[in-house]
Amino acid sequence: MSSTARPSYEPASPAPLTKLATAGGLGNFLEWFDFAAYGFFAASIGRVFFPSDDPTTSLLSSLAVFGVAFVVRPLGGITVGAIGDRLGRRAALSLTVLLMGVATTLMALLPGYDAIGVAAPILLVLLRCTQGLAAGGEWAGAASFLVEYAPRQHRGLWGSILTSTAAMGAVVGCFVAVILDSVLTVEQLDSWGWRVPFLLATPLVGAGLYVRLRLEDTPAFRALQQEHKLARSPLREAFARHKKSMTLVFFCSAVHGVCFYYLATYVINFLTSAQIGMNRTQALVGTAIGLSIYTVLCPLAGIVSDRIGRRPSMLVGSAAMAVLAIPAFILIAQGSLWTTIVGMTMLAVFEALVNVTTLVLLIEMFPTSTRMSGGSTGYNLALAAIAGPAPLIAAAVAANVDLVGSAAFYMVAVAAIGFVVLLIWLPETVGNPLLTDDDTADTAGTAADSAVPERKLTERAN
Repeated sequence: MSSTARPSYEPASPAPLTKLATAGGLGNFLEWFDFAAYGFFAASIGRVFFPSDDPTTSLLSSLAVFGVAFVVRPLGGITVGAIGDRLGRRAALSLTVLLMGVATTLMALLPGYDAIGVAAPILLVLLRCTQGLAAGGEWAGAASFLVEYAPRQHRGLWGSILTSTAAMGAVVGCFVAVILDSVLTVEQLDSWGWRVPFLLATPLVGAGLYVRLRLEDTPAFRALQQEHKLARSPLREAFARHKKSMTLVFFCSAVHGVCFYYLATYVINFLTSAQIGMNRTQALVGTAIGLSIYTVLCPLAGIVSDRIGRRPSMLVGSAAMAVLAIPAFILIAQGSLWTTIVGMTMLAVFEALVNVTTLVLLIEMFPTSTRMSGGSTGYNLALAAIAGPAPLIAAAVAANVDLVGSAAFYMVAVAAIGFVVLLIWLPETVGNPLLTDDDTADTAGTAADSAVPERKLTERAN
């Protein structure tokens, strides 16, 4: 193809970006509101679906189901990713919000163990798997749509819309939990109160589906359609040509995913556990404030990532998590509102940096034809294998290791390993044009040649 026929991948005007931010953010908010709500009400859900004389056993069973949803995320990433690469980003995003909404509504209406016996936890697992399938395609789909439209110099800032709305979903879920905890007894929460957040999410499904169906697909994907360059098997091509990129996305996603699920899911259960014994309402308020600070930090992290680069952002964020995780949890373990906020903020600063950077790398390291399949597979494999089990592992470690801050051991290990891998192999991608179907070589290289891809990719795209 001649250079004169080469399509432009920059947005034609700022108007689509506003629509895109709304559509991507709304669906993303719904997804993470649901996941956060499950985490905040894990104790009640455990008692309803896994009754036991030991509260810790019920809680661990409930958190295990939380992790089950992550087991099927790779399948969701593969399936929805292929849809996004073959039929378009809009089709993929519409499917994910529909699946998530239906599963969330049905969960709110699901009878407990006392009503239908063992069928209750089985159905709960199936619904969580459905949510996992939807979530598996949501993040990479929304990221592809948003970043493919965003101006080259502001991809980090625009990507932060997704990380911010994810945190906002958790914050709103937390405040809903605060309200319910303050007006309902434990018996009422176990009976019906835990269902309220899932019912509140139902109207957002229609709104999210409506907005997404009205969007036009990205210029990059439409150009690929016009040139008849759609991949016949996007995932196979991603594995054949971009294994290094998928591996690097895996490690980036593992680092950010573990920290995020500690903040959004585990902290509240840690604070209210027998070891700490904080009042649940106070724990929810502290968690909500910490997540609110994280929400505000995400756009700032996006700006930093655009300014200093993806590689420094990932390395600084990963190293800081490895160093600060235990001190942060020592503060959180003090059981006061202010030490909880300080401890969460210590983690939130660097989680915001890592999360936003991971999201943009998810897009910048793959060409248009395999972007959703390659990016979502690396991302979801990390969340399934490493991040999803984090709340369960953290709870188990804290329950069995009598050391202050022991709950953070898992985060430290993941962040440290991720730092070493990224230090050796992560290239710089900031400022580069998005890869096209003509860029077939794997972009992942060593630190020494990280400047070379930028020059070569710029030449290819012009």
